[in-house]
Amino acid sequence: MYNMTHNSKILVSNAAVAGLAVPAFNIPHLPMMEPVIRALVDEEAFGLIETARLEWYKFEAKSAADIAAEFNKYQDADYVRLHLDHVPVIDEDDTRVDYLPVIAEAIDLGYQSVMIDGSRLSLDDNIAATKEVAELAHAAGIPCEAELGAVLGHEAGPPPPYEELFSSGKGFTDVEEARRFVQETECDWLSVAAGSIHGAISGALKDQKKVQARLSIERIQALREATGIPLVLHGGSGVQRSYLLEAIKHGMVKVNIGTEIRQAYEQAWQKGGSISAGQQACYERTRWLLHDYFGLTGTRDQLFDANDE
Repeated sequence: MYNMTHNSKILVSNAAVAGLAVPAFNIPHLPMMEPVIRALVDEEAFGLIETARLEWYKFEAKSAADIAAEFNKYQDADYVRLHLDHVPVIDEDDTRVDYLPVIAEAIDLGYQSVMIDGSRLSLDDNIAATKEVAELAHAAGIPCEAELGAVLGHEAGPPPPYEELFSSGKGFTDVEEARRFVQETECDWLSVAAGSIHGAISGALKDQKKVQARLSIERIQALREATGIPLVLHGGSGVQRSYLLEAIKHGMVKVNIGTEIRQAYEQAWQKGGSISAGQQACYERTRWLLHDYFGLTGTRDQLFDANDE
């Protein structure tokens, strides 16, 4: 049994060295927890389980405490760690969030990494908020993720056409801003915008298939060289596989997956009329992602053994 000295920061760093991704699975419905963890165990892969603040209000994850309690029922330190995803300073509805108590509570609950999202702030204000949270996380011995740039998709209303977004580079993370941001905040992981989009979270759009997104590999490589830390891909569901695998080679290490497994769960649950049907679909989709999409089957030991050499 591996012990918790293999913390999230070390494991993600080991993945970067090995050229592997660390998939981070969002749990918007509590019954998704067990099948996702079971899939990771059965595929001998390592991943993060995560929850975002919006999932407590827009879906049925309920709260950081409920997610932690469900995680603790099924967690296995050989395969998973618990991550607090998006806690925004300004949320998807343009409302100010009292973010520090939310993050402090998660740390008290045993979350093993946290994320502050100041991407809707000015650069200076984002740096200030992120630095504050990074200090809080580091005092607890855990890593801090931050975001710079605009990964669109959670906003109300239909997004602009994808090709327009990609060709214009709208919202893409600026390389020199990223260099300054990481130096001044000392964050451990950086979520960057380079072509992906979030899945819709409200209205009829939340059930629609996501656009097949592309990634700017050139921008990702430049951001990795400028920051020197693992990069994070938000909106990982739906990204064309060839682009994703190339991005991983160039420093995109943590990849968030939400829509892909949520829709599998919801559609099977609604069609079959039972939670167990939804759980089975979620399990099968997670295994497909790990085995066929990411190619991570059997790679867990590479992340842990690297720390023991």
